[in-house]
Parts: sequence; structure tokens; C-alpha cells
Amino acid sequence: MAALMNGFGSLQCKAMVHVEKGHMQASGMAFFSPVNRCAQVHISSIPRFIGAKSVSASQLRMRHKVGSIRASAASCLQDDTTKYFDFVVIGSGVAGLRYALEVSKYGSVAIITKAEPHESNTNYAQGGVSAVLCPSDSVESHMQDTIVAGAYLCDEETVRVVCTEGPERVKELIAMGASFDHGEDGRLHLAREGGHSHNRIVHSADMTGREIERALLQAVDNDDNISLFGHHFAIDLLTCQSNGEIYCYGVDSLDAETQKAIRFISKVTLLASGGVGHIYPSTTNPPVATGDGIAMSHRAQAVISNMEFVQFHPTALSDEGLPIKPATRRENAFLITEAVRGDGGILYNQSMERFMTSYDDRAELAPRDVVARSIDDQLKKRGEKYVLLDISHKPREKVLAHFPNIAAECLRHGLDITQQPIPVVPAAHYMCGGVRAGLQGETNVKGLYVAGEVACTGLHGANRLASNSLLEALVFARRAVQPSIDHMVDADVDPSFAKKWARPVLSVSLRDSILSDIIEKTKQARMELQSIMWEYVGIVRSTNRLKHAEWKISDLESEWVEFLFRRGWKPTMVGVETCEMRNLFCCAKLVVKSALARHESRGLHFTEDFPYLEESKRKPTVIFPAHIQELTWSSKPLQKQLQCK
Repeated sequence: MAALMNGFGSLQCKAMVHVEKGHMQASGMAFFSPVNRCAQVHISSIPRFIGAKSVSASQLRMRHKVGSIRASAASCLQDDTTKYFDFVVIGSGVAGLRYALEVSKYGSVAIITKAEPHESNTNYAQGGVSAVLCPSDSVESHMQDTIVAGAYLCDEETVRVVCTEGPERVKELIAMGASFDHGEDGRLHLAREGGHSHNRIVHSADMTGREIERALLQAVDNDDNISLFGHHFAIDLLTCQSNGEIYCYGVDSLDAETQKAIRFISKVTLLASGGVGHIYPSTTNPPVATGDGIAMSHRAQAVISNMEFVQFHPTALSDEGLPIKPATRRENAFLITEAVRGDGGILYNQSMERFMTSYDDRAELAPRDVVARSIDDQLKKRGEKYVLLDISHKPREKVLAHFPNIAAECLRHGLDITQQPIPVVPAAHYMCGGVRAGLQGETNVKGLYVAGEVACTGLHGANRLASNSLLEALVFARRAVQPSIDHMVDADVDPSFAKKWARPVLSVSLRDSILSDIIEKTKQARMELQSIMWEYVGIVRSTNRLKHAEWKISDLESEWVEFLFRRGWKPTMVGVETCEMRNLFCCAKLVVKSALARHESRGLHFTEDFPYLEESKRKPTVIFPAHIQELTWSSKPLQKQLQCK
């Protein structure tokens, strides 16, 4: 497996789109120039970021004393619109919380979250955490399953790290109070899901994410060094450049409750802001998943990778097939976990014909991309709106014990899953691409680290293996800690620096009627964008449809921006709805651009024009920052980038 993939981290620029092998630079990313920016899309094999060097314990203690003195001086300058912290964490899912609990031992931490702290993709994760905890299982087997599911685009070194370190991360969760299901023998009950060759899914019934989130939030509540800021919408990262390098010193945010712009200045910033599900009309993601972290990073000149690989979960609950329809449209689709198929669930069309055996020898246990395309094919061939997932042949008590949340939700709508099949349909679920990261969560922007769904670490390749997402978040949140501490103790942030970036302008200066018009227009634009993405950039794609999507999105964005500016909106104005719309446009364009660059079908990206795998194209898609003149409003930061001192 050593030849599966060249490196996955460090980056090299060329003047045109092509396939190129990069070369390791002794200074990490020093050659990455923000002035002479790079071509936008590459399919390339490129080496890793070089991580920060470690410091000794004595050096750390001495530097931390100095850092604490500086932090104390900065705290005297704090006001209600500027906050100073050693670490700022954007996002309150498993990655952000786990990281915060570690770095809080070395400095002050702010966690910024755009809604309630529990409202994250983690909270909606049903299946569990995959980890090698059974004697008959092995790291090599988990690696092989991950690489096969990822269509051999995974970075082998990343896969080995995650599969090796995963069991210890799960044990840490248990030690922190997370409660997982146990079997009659008293051992952890390990479930099996699609793509896995062994039972290795640690779970808490069908509400695993909720249990992990509960345990982590409780630990955060008990940590005096962590401050949690709910309903703070992250707007843009605060960056400056020096000697060809880009540095991040925090983030601007909008307090949605007070309608104040709050600036967070920090030595280290971790992005753990989740995915982009709401670029599509139907998604299992909560409403907060609007691609904010990826869009902010792109605007801050971070490198983005593999955005074409959008995972559609094969089995979201189809409201149309329920005996009692929901009174209102759901903000996010209700997920029917992979574990239902892992426990023996069978997929049928509406004529009760089992169909997965016709598509793949693994049948219902095939990886998600295969199952989603198979369902999509059935729906199109038969002109139907949903298929059926049946678990009713299993013992009633077992079904209710393993899937109490699913059973209760279906029963609310008149369906008993112990007696009737569940109507299901694919829905946008997970972004396998994101901000390109090295083995310690580092990016090409100094002081900016990423973990969780916002990151592209190379683990998932072209398709994520079930229950590897929480695992990846735990492993990379932990791996980002030491380099973050090293960077924090070396960083020298002048508190007066905070005043040099222009402040976001609040929209309160506009009349209520104008704001109402803008919000309504933004809602319309959002629905139109989602419709375009589903119709042209869905489960099965073509070059012609992707180009149509590119044109339509460009026209829609131009029309929306022109409407805003005609109504008195300023380029530096902020509002939650408009900021989310900027981010949705930005991420949608990144997905389309990446999809057009991949001239093969691999994993989650299936195109009718290139329906086969091409070994020569088994390389990640990389999007470098573009020339500022080429960028639209959604792709430009609100502030001009400063020169560092």
C-alpha cells in the first residue's frame, strides 16, 4: 500500500493548470507568495506541510510565563467589541471541544459557535466512532477498508495515523464520561456498517454524536480557562502577510443577539466549523452547516482540496413516503444511520424488489457512494421519489434497542419500523474535501489549524468510510495541540494590532423595509442555488451540466449582489443571512470548479463523460488562491490584508 499515494500536505504553485510534482521546502510554505498568486485548480501529487518544531518542557514553562504576562496586558485593553485570547476555536462540535480542552491547559481559550453550543454536525451523528478495539480486528484491516472506500485516493500515512491512534482517542472519551453501549459480556458493543470488514463501531444506541457532545460540553463547562461565545457568527479571518507568508491572528464575528461586531484577537486559531450541506436543498446537516470555515479560509488564501467529493448519505428519511407527513418542511433531513443496513436492513424499490445485489456483490454493505448511486439509478429508472429500507424481519426488541431515536421519529409519523419498511432517499451528508491540512492539522496560513469536516486531511480520499468522521475529528483535534502550543508560545501579538483591520459595518443603518427586502431576496437566492446544485452537481454529473451550473451560479450571484448594493448594502456590511449566502456561493463554486477539473469517475464524483477510473488521475484536486481581480464579493475578505510588523 506504500505506493497508493504520494504526499498530501505542502504546496507548490505554477502558472497554469496542470499535473505537477512538488518539492519539499526546508521552510515549509515560505515559497507560497500571496502577491504572485497561483492558478486556481490543480490535480497534483504534492508533499506534506512541515510541522512546527517542538520545544522542551522547560522552554514551554518559561515562554508560557512571558505569554501570560502579555495576555494580561492585552486583557486590560479588552472592551465589549475586542477580545484577546491565546487560542480561538471556531465551532463547537467534537473537534473544537476536544482541542479546546487540551490547549486550555496552556492558555486562555475562546470557543465561538454560531448557534447553541450543541448545534453541530456532531450532535446529529447517529452511527458512532470506528476504532480497532476487537482482538480479531487489526489496524491494517481498518486501513484497507478506509482506502478501498476512498477509491484509493486516501493518503496512506494519514490513514495509518488515524487508524492507529483512534482506539486511544475513544478510550479518552470514555475516561471523560462518554457512555457507550455494552454487550451482555460487559464489553463495548461494536456494530458494523457499510464498507467495514469487521465490527468496530463504538456507539451509544443511534445517538452517538449527542452523547459525545454532552460529555465534552460538560467538561468545557467545568474548565475555567475556556470561554464559550454562543450565537457568534464568524465572518472573516484576520490575516496579514510578511516575507511571503500569511499569518492568522483571529477572527471577526457578529453577535447575533446584540447585533454587535466582535473582534477576537488570538495567537492561534483552530477552525472546526463543519461542512457545507446546505448548498443542497436536502441535507442531513443542521442549519449551521453553510460552509463558513471553508469559505473564510479560501478568502484568507488557504489552500482548498478535493471539493468535488460531496458524500450523499444513501438513506435519509423520505417525508413523502411517511403515512403522516410533517406539518412543515424540515430544516435538515432526518438521517437513517448506516448501522440499520449493518444490522441486516435490506433495500427494496416500491415493488418490494431487492435491488442492491444487482449493483454490487457487497449488496447493502457496499460503501455509501455505491449505494447512493444505486438508489439514484432506481429512482430515475422507475420515476419514484423514494426506496424502502426494511429492518422489520429482525427481532422487535433488538431493533428498538439499537435504533430508539429512529423508531420514535418514524412512529411520530405513523410508521412502525418493527413492522413496516422505512421510506428513504439520498441527501447531502458530508464534505470529504475542505481546507488542506498536514498531519498536525496545520495549513499554509501560519497560526491557522483545522480539524473535523472543514479539513481535508487525506483520510477520506474520494469517499468517506462510515463512522470515520468522528474518528478523524478526535485524532486531528488531538494532533493539532502540540504545534498550536509551540506556535502560541512563540507568537508575539501587539494588542494595538487589532485596530489596524477595518471593522465590519452593521446593517442596522438600513431601514427595516430595506432589510426585509434584502433578507427575502437572499432566501430566494439560497433556494435557487440549492436547486442548481441538486440538478447539475448532484450524485451523477456531466461536463455539460457542470458548466451550466457554473454559468447559472455566476449569474445568480451577480444578480443577488447587484440587488443588495442597489438597496444601499455596502461591501463591508454584515448580517447573518447575507454572510451565510456569501459562504454558500463561495463553496458551491469551489465544488463545481473541482468537479470540472477531475476527468474521471472516482468515489463520490461520478461523471457520464468520464465514467471510468484513470490511474494517472489518482491525485488530489487542489485549489490555490486566485488573483484578487478575478474574485467576486463572496470570495474576497471584507478587510484588506495587512502587512505584519
